Amino acid sequence: MTQTSENVTWLTQEAYDQLKAELEHLSGPARAEIVAKIEEARQEGDLKENAGYHAAREDQGKLELRIRQLTQLLQHAKVGEAPADNGVVAPGMVVTIAFDGDPDDTLKFLLGSREYVSSELETYSPQSPLGAGVNGKKIGEDASYELPNGRKASVRILDAKPHSG
Repeated sequence: MTQTSENVTWLTQEAYDQLKAELEHLSGPARAEIVAKIEEARQEGDLKENAGYHAAREDQGKLELRIRQLTQLLQHAKVGEAPADNGVVAPGMVVTIAFDGDPDDTLKFLLGSREYVSSELETYSPQSPLGAGVNGKKIGEDASYELPNGRKASVRILDAKPHSG
């Protein structure tokens, strides 16, 4: 099956390794810990009114959902090098934009997977309206994208540098 660019998540090797380690932890030790909590709570008796049992089952559901999300993400991930520092917006870059060309109304963000969020920067995926609008544009170019209300917004690319951490 051919993957379209919408189904592919581009990750650096570092991001891929971090997410794979999280998946291994959740699939192994974290899953065993939840199963043990459920078994302990089950031994306390009546399950209908056993808050510990219900909390552990809810935690198990959240854990299994995260495991499925990570498994799917990593199956469709493409590991690549950091993007070239050539002024062209691409996933893995920190992008600075000016709304409506106003140099005082700017936003600096990481264009990348929401799974690998930077603590110091907002992250927009390449599939988001803003991400898709700026992806492939050069410094100094204008880009437009559709807002949730259906109106168009325009931005100017002020800077685009590879993310360094």
